[in-house]
Amino acid sequence: MNSSLEDKLAKQYLDIAARVAARGFGNVEPNPMVGAVLVKNNSIIGFGHHTQYGHLHAEREAIANASQLGNDPEGSTLYCTLEPCSHHGKQPPCTDAVIEAKVSKVVIARKDPAKISSGGLLLLERAGISVIETSVSSKATHLSDAFIHRIQTGRPWVIAKWAQTLDGRIATRTGESQWISNSKCRNRVHRIRAKVDAIVIGVGTANADDPMLNARDCRSVRKIAKRVVLDTNGSLNQQSKLVLTAKDIPTIICTTQPDKFKNTDATVLPCSKTDSGIDIKQALETLSSDYDVSTILVEAGPRVLGTLIEDDLINEAVVHLASGIIGDNKAFPVATGRNVPNLDGMRRFNLVRMKKLDDDIELFYRNNQA
Repeated sequence: MNSSLEDKLAKQYLDIAARVAARGFGNVEPNPMVGAVLVKNNSIIGFGHHTQYGHLHAEREAIANASQLGNDPEGSTLYCTLEPCSHHGKQPPCTDAVIEAKVSKVVIARKDPAKISSGGLLLLERAGISVIETSVSSKATHLSDAFIHRIQTGRPWVIAKWAQTLDGRIATRTGESQWISNSKCRNRVHRIRAKVDAIVIGVGTANADDPMLNARDCRSVRKIAKRVVLDTNGSLNQQSKLVLTAKDIPTIICTTQPDKFKNTDATVLPCSKTDSGIDIKQALETLSSDYDVSTILVEAGPRVLGTLIEDDLINEAVVHLASGIIGDNKAFPVATGRNVPNLDGMRRFNLVRMKKLDDDIELFYRNNQA
């Protein structure tokens, strides 16, 4: 088989594996989303994905699926979005299952960087299985970005969301922002809320909007996201919904004034102060290490977004572009606080996809460095 045909097939099957794996978002963290496809005689004989944290991994799911369909995996090729694991955690090593199934070839989109679970390819090669790593499928390659980002940086994967007008405003000069985008856009935000580990806002947004920050009108809520407020000086209204419901929904207040909230049910995360407010980078690292937060949705105002952009902490951006113009130079912009005299200081993102939602448009971006 020539290399161009091999690349074409690898892209085809790894794309399928990635689409299947994406079904696990919100269920598998802190594990990565992983998908696997078994192919024999140019036909798919089984596929699977990591469906739930602690449950079977994608490779074992694919092998089990092949058996259920009456297909023998011996001599097949396994296409997998991530290197099969080699350690015994909540599940036995996937490398054992692949070797026992007598798979002849394994094609992966990315190696596992975690020390505890990496090394699978070497074990497979020692067992006489041909292994190939390829980047022909961008879907499969980028699928594990959030998992790898957390391992390499110690921080959660940050998804920033905002709704803006055509002239780049997120609220009127009086702070009115409900609702810039339409109901379809808002419903899609709730679907993200239902899958992430935490939702972050600034104290300005908290006091202005008094939100609940829960997922509503979703077919399924995969997890109850922790609610996180960035509150430098401890000015969060203690009669707000966030504070009053902190006993029922985990609520974390990141502040330099922890004593102000000692009589509430909220969890207080003491933070250092920087020139722009809370040390957000430090807060993110603590949320990851102490609160097991893998993914974060930021629904904040201009100041917090400006700090995140300045410190290059946004991994993805979901932007809802509304079909209206405010035209007021005192209306609130998307982000503030940066000093950018030249265009080379502009943060650039890659447009991954877009979707028309009636007259509004959803734009999905990835950080160039992610």
